[in-house]
Amino acid sequence: MTDPAPANKPAEPWRARLIRTLLYGNNVDRAAKARARVGLAILAFAAVYCVLAGRLVLFAVGADSHGARRTASQDAIATARPDITDRNGEILATDVKAPSLFAEPRRLIDKDEAIELLTAALPDLDTGEVRDRLSSRKGFVWLKREITPKQQLDIHRLGLPGVGFLRENKRVYPTGNEVAHLIGLVNIDNQGIAGMEKWLDNNGLADLHRAGFATDRLQKPVELSIDLRVEHALRDELIKAKEKFKAKAASGLVSNVRTGEIVAMVSLPDFDPNNPKEAHDPDRINRLTTGVYEMGSTFKAFTLAMALDSGKINLNSSWDARGNLHYGKFTIHDSHSLGRFINTKEVFTYSSNIGAARIALGQGVEAHKAFLAKMGQLTRLRTELPESAAPLVPRRWGELNTVTIAFGQGLSVAPLQAVMGINALVNGGYLIPPTFMKRTEQEAMALAKRVIKPETSDKMRYLMRLNAEIGTAKTADVKGYYVGGKTGTSEKVINGRYAKKRVLNSFTAIMPADDPKYQILIMLDEPQTTPETHGFITSGWNAVPTGGNVIARIAPLLGVEPRFDLPPSDRLILAASRATQ
Repeated sequence: MTDPAPANKPAEPWRARLIRTLLYGNNVDRAAKARARVGLAILAFAAVYCVLAGRLVLFAVGADSHGARRTASQDAIATARPDITDRNGEILATDVKAPSLFAEPRRLIDKDEAIELLTAALPDLDTGEVRDRLSSRKGFVWLKREITPKQQLDIHRLGLPGVGFLRENKRVYPTGNEVAHLIGLVNIDNQGIAGMEKWLDNNGLADLHRAGFATDRLQKPVELSIDLRVEHALRDELIKAKEKFKAKAASGLVSNVRTGEIVAMVSLPDFDPNNPKEAHDPDRINRLTTGVYEMGSTFKAFTLAMALDSGKINLNSSWDARGNLHYGKFTIHDSHSLGRFINTKEVFTYSSNIGAARIALGQGVEAHKAFLAKMGQLTRLRTELPESAAPLVPRRWGELNTVTIAFGQGLSVAPLQAVMGINALVNGGYLIPPTFMKRTEQEAMALAKRVIKPETSDKMRYLMRLNAEIGTAKTADVKGYYVGGKTGTSEKVINGRYAKKRVLNSFTAIMPADDPKYQILIMLDEPQTTPETHGFITSGWNAVPTGGNVIARIAPLLGVEPRFDLPPSDRLILAASRATQ
């Protein structure tokens, strides 16, 4: 007879019974339990080894992304920027991917070996600087930004743990120097520091980067008003002129007089934005926006427009140019004295300083100041370009200032500022802010401000065309395009005195003069004489023929159709105006 089970054996808790049943089932012996436990242990160890193997693979093939995660919170990464194109879609600036070299000092095994190998592969690395960076306690340090693919391969073959590569956005400029002063450039972190690149950051791009919404290339291109074809032609002719006349500098603009769009802008010497070191040269400034100059006789256009618009004079009004004009201890003279009374038209075509001074004095100091202020010549001009200079305006503006400013001395403005004002003189009388972005005529008129009467604009277009027919702008009269223009030669101030042999020459042209579409500005700084100029350095001998060469090349590109056998300006332009005086 078998013994009964001990009465004091405790009953198995229902939870333990449930777990045992789920794991082993019912009526399982001890051997089965042991095998199950061994299997669970094997599975656990296999899972641990799989995780470790996976992490090692990630470290081997994903070092760049590992560095990227660290960098995102510790160092600036070159962020993506939108493409910049000209008005026809030609790319002026774009992003490409370039490798950058970084290190994680905490993961380096032998820092001395790493320093020796890295400096051998990249000789331009500073050994002391690399040692300082690799000796830091940081988790991430840059060693060299934007290395070449060959350098990346050479360093990769070294097999250094804790050294990796991060693919960054690098800004490149396919057109090189062509539009350098307009486009500007970026720093090593792809942040705009000049020109339209800086404008992009100042107008929302930097905020998008900070918010994390501009980290890829899926950004809409920024379309400028520039026409790359016209830009190239203008720059090419300015380079030729600068070399031919041995000028210190040369610059030029092409502007749409109806919209204010800048179609081309060149300032020589320029730089290659792909090589930022060139941009630090102080001689490579943008003379059209950051420089201010006395514009010389081109300012006579403002003087005559002021007087004609007032109604106090007409085109046939007479002015005494028989002798020099004496004002206090100063003497005003003409470069080509006529020794007689001249009419308003002759003041313009013969570029008479005496005539312009008498016209301005007849209007009065306050009227003169008010008119130039209305034309935007007395305050800083603001455009998309961050770089701009304020005009140099006399602190105390008396009659002598009015006398000299009437013919372009004593007031210095940015050339783009003068272009804006002259656009208003010939486009029907509307002052339109210049822009480097595409703009329609309707959008321009919404911003426009009328500053002179339409009939005054007719007279100014007539005078500019007349100057190309019989005056100082004859060598720019390209057949078929009905060019009008005004020359300017201003002596530069050296050590407080005007230097007769050091001049800044300018020529502003419009085409076609009967219905202007474009204005062209040409400037040559300190041109020298050549056998062709017969010892003369005035604008008519250098800036004007340069302007003619530019017009001949760009007019077809701009869609200006040539017209031949047109009547002279008094019949084609003045006949359409009621004011024929």
